[in-house]
Amino acid sequence: MFLSKFEPHIYTILRIIAGFLFLCHGSQKLFNVPAAGYHMSTLMIFAGIIEFFGGLFIMFGFLTRWAAFICSGEMAFAYWYAHSIHAFLPLVNKGELAVLYCFLFLFIFIKGAGIFSIDNFLFRKN
Repeated sequence: MFLSKFEPHIYTILRIIAGFLFLCHGSQKLFNVPAAGYHMSTLMIFAGIIEFFGGLFIMFGFLTRWAAFICSGEMAFAYWYAHSIHAFLPLVNKGELAVLYCFLFLFIFIKGAGIFSIDNFLFRKN
């Protein structure tokens, strides 16, 4: 396919956007920006830290595999802890975003940082 030559660039865009959006979830929990009005339990603060710094690391491609693995695990935990207690199906229990993030971060964990990343700059094999 003629677009396959752009795969590394498109993957980088996917990684950056996913990291940024996840960082925004953490920012909402930690700093209330944008305003969300969450009831902040210790578990939510811990989730906010993972989301903010994990999203930041994924966005910039720094320790990407580790960050993506931890973020994927957090999303799996969030689904089973907060969503599945209401119903099993993600569409019914409003957990589809947690499932999507979980598998997206699992994909990033397997694929790595890609081009245009701090990991690639620091650890590339020449």
